[in-house]
Amino acid sequence: MRQFTDNVKRQAGEDMAQLLSGWKRKRKRIRIYRGCLIAALFLSCAALGGTGYYYIDSSIPSTMYVRAGEEQTFHLGVPAKAEIVSVGTQGTSNIPKNAITIDLNQPVKMRTGGLEKYLMEVRLFGFLPFKQVGIEVVEEQELIPVGAPVGIYVKTDGILVVGEGEFLNEAGVKCAPSKYILKSGDYIQKLNGEEVSEKDVFIESIENCGGKEIVLTVERNGEIMDLKVQPVRDQNGKYKIGAWVRDNAQGVGTMTYIDENGNFGALGHGINDLDTSTLMNTNDGTLYQTEIVDIRKGSSGNPGEMTGLIVYANDRILGDITENSERGIFGSCNQKALGLATKEPVPIAFKQEIKKAPAQILCTVDGNTRYYDVEITALHLDHDNVNRGIELKITDPELLEITGGIVQGMSGAPIIQDGKFIGAVTHVLIQDSTKGYGIFIENMLEH
Repeated sequence: MRQFTDNVKRQAGEDMAQLLSGWKRKRKRIRIYRGCLIAALFLSCAALGGTGYYYIDSSIPSTMYVRAGEEQTFHLGVPAKAEIVSVGTQGTSNIPKNAITIDLNQPVKMRTGGLEKYLMEVRLFGFLPFKQVGIEVVEEQELIPVGAPVGIYVKTDGILVVGEGEFLNEAGVKCAPSKYILKSGDYIQKLNGEEVSEKDVFIESIENCGGKEIVLTVERNGEIMDLKVQPVRDQNGKYKIGAWVRDNAQGVGTMTYIDENGNFGALGHGINDLDTSTLMNTNDGTLYQTEIVDIRKGSSGNPGEMTGLIVYANDRILGDITENSERGIFGSCNQKALGLATKEPVPIAFKQEIKKAPAQILCTVDGNTRYYDVEITALHLDHDNVNRGIELKITDPELLEITGGIVQGMSGAPIIQDGKFIGAVTHVLIQDSTKGYGIFIENMLEH
């Protein structure tokens, strides 16, 4: 009987121990679940806050342009208030010298006089300091939209290094003299103190160096440096340094505009090197007349392309390229290029005037330069990537039939809305060729 009682007690103790252990494990799991829930809630709030911050920030431009002497209305639609104060010459304006407060969640009417400057201090919800916005008063400006395809040829400023490579020396052993010395993206300006700009001349100079160590003057990320390289003779008896180089780039794009002074802008983005993916430092370049000879339609995951025939002849030259920047290529037109400007000049629209609404792009895909319908789907008035401020979708059935949407070579096509020049096409969305991006014309003119 006692043994039975002891067994019962022991069993009860074990059951109680298991119960307590299970209860502790359950409490631990509850604590873990609670911690995970709190962490998830915190991350969700942080993500929501970050998204909200990005949306509001991209809805307020860092700089706003307004036309002198004209009453304009803008509506940013953000939960913020702002104080505007004049920091420039006073003119006939409805903005007094002392600060005035406006509600950015409501339409704001503004009229300025002379070429004044203002500063707008933005506060979220009326009290949280957010950002400063410069307001500049400018004269009315008109541009001729072009939309014609052009051939592009640019010379690099120096010899561009696109990579380092190995080769077999006289003994059949792999060697790479430039490895750890030159870097992809370097621009070789001089060889032994002599300026170099032609790839063929550069290669020939190395082949004829007699095996002596050479000194290369290189620009790397804006810094000039001298680098020593020891050429090595290959199996054909020629001296090499094991570097892939180029001195020019070619391609096809679209001319965006011609201004009143006969200057042009094209592409809406810069010319990047295919191998280094960096903006090319260019010394000079030439714009050529071209005809589109083939179009490969775009589809999901496969961007299309317009192939142009470029004849590098003097009678095909349209002008000189003087600048390659992230906002496009720019230069001066000749009389032949001015003949492409078949449209009438139109006034430009500033960022705050553009609407998420139908618009048109001007391009040449079938031999004729004409307008095609698009839809502006989103606007990023202040954006880190200057070439993607406008989001658009091709809606024109005819253009969709011919190209499938936006294709390579269409970069620079003017975008027109309500009779005003608002921007240029820059990129296609790889996953959906009917959608893409554009640059604001005011950003393009800031080059």
